[in-house]
Amino acid sequence: MTPRADRVVLAVDLGTGGPKVGLVALDGTVLWSDLISVPTSYGPGGAATQDARLWWAIIRDATRRGLADSGVRGDQVAGVSITGQWASTVPVDADGRPVGPCVMWMDTRGAPHSRKVFGGPLAGYRPRALLSWLRRNGGIPSPSGDDPVGHMLHLQHDDPVVAGAARWFLEPVDYLSMCFTGRAAASRASMMASWLTDNRDLAVLDYDDVLVRLAGVERAKLPPLVPTGSIISRVAPAVAAELGISAAAQVVTGTPDMHSAAVGSGAVRPGELHLTISTTSWISCPMTVKKTDAFHQLATVPGLDPASYLLVNNQDTAGRALQWLRDNLFDDLDYPALTALAAGAPAGSNGVIFTPWLKGEHSPIDDRNARGGFHNLSLDTTRADLVRAVLEGVAYNSRWLLDCVNRFTTTTGPIRIVGGGARSELWCQIIADVCGRTCERVADPLNAQLRGAALFAGIGMGELDRDELHDLIPLDGVFEPDAGNRAAYDRLFAEFPRLYKTQKGMFARLSRS
Repeated sequence: MTPRADRVVLAVDLGTGGPKVGLVALDGTVLWSDLISVPTSYGPGGAATQDARLWWAIIRDATRRGLADSGVRGDQVAGVSITGQWASTVPVDADGRPVGPCVMWMDTRGAPHSRKVFGGPLAGYRPRALLSWLRRNGGIPSPSGDDPVGHMLHLQHDDPVVAGAARWFLEPVDYLSMCFTGRAAASRASMMASWLTDNRDLAVLDYDDVLVRLAGVERAKLPPLVPTGSIISRVAPAVAAELGISAAAQVVTGTPDMHSAAVGSGAVRPGELHLTISTTSWISCPMTVKKTDAFHQLATVPGLDPASYLLVNNQDTAGRALQWLRDNLFDDLDYPALTALAAGAPAGSNGVIFTPWLKGEHSPIDDRNARGGFHNLSLDTTRADLVRAVLEGVAYNSRWLLDCVNRFTTTTGPIRIVGGGARSELWCQIIADVCGRTCERVADPLNAQLRGAALFAGIGMGELDRDELHDLIPLDGVFEPDAGNRAAYDRLFAEFPRLYKTQKGMFARLSRS
């Protein structure tokens, strides 16, 4: 048998900022990777779109370049795996060609239609619709319209030309899988944000008639479901020839970034937590039962295999908050210099609190009107205080969510941290201190999802066992909570949820101006 180190997966991590393309050995070694940025177009009415055709052009070029630069032979590529952003919608024709731009996860143009279809007085929903969705699925589309149901309703009602030309409405990971295979296929995991499957029985590979009817979307344009982690097909011969990879390479079902982060962190057993500090942030763990906390936007979704669940939640602004700070106030500093500056401020940032809700929030409060801010500034506040307050504000937000997670399910052991923000040892230590939990940083945390996508393919191809992953994933840092910082952080965190509660009325009023 060929050693794992000599068998390679072409892995793609499609983030909001653009696709990261990598060649990853089946032992988890990232042999080559590159991230190419793509723009997001914003428009009136909450529009946010990207050109999905550009993703595919970038991936084709990057694959050829990666083979040339890395020395990996095309015949070593045994698998293809796509992960990345979810809750976005690509309308494609029968051949998988986009007939319109990708409607991104933050696009809210479908809100009027979503509210008309299932909106009401109970937490924003009609009671009967809410109960049907929670009973069958565990989650429910948002009346804010920023999910696939809202996107499909927007296209059906506001852009009938694109809707009429579309054969399929695909998640981005499923669109890219179709680019490789020519076959439209999705899984319960990739379609989790549509909330259209009955998750009481994960063995049923179909959409739920009741939920599809309640959503008001076209069932015929929902892609066929195949088991999570299964092989869709081999790469289409013409695509293999164009890219220079083996025509025997197998394409595994696409996965949301949350799923690949779980695999890439090694936290794959029930109750084992991983926390991501990326553009957004979340705290997740595998679970064995279907469960929902509608008040804090926690739910279980189809998990890492056809028989398990994964906890889903999302905090909309994490690393993006630090990027905002740098771009607007500290454009003379790169990220290492920025976090070095923050290290000069004491724990608690001399009393400054930053609330990171720069684009609203999902979990543990669902409020798209929420906005961020610096609080308790004084004439003595320094640049270092401001930067550290942003790092701490994201950590306070994580602790708020973690408190809800701990009430939702039993968690075990340290928290494994992944994502670009985890490259900062200071940020990892702040999270450990604020949350009061030991944190383990996965080695090369920026590429954890890319590695996870490749290992997910290895499992699907039968070359890896999921039970191996916890010990297979290397760590490069363990961060124990510093007891000396606990009092300061407990005192400031106590104010954090109160800041939202006292300002949410203002957020709502100003959003109407």
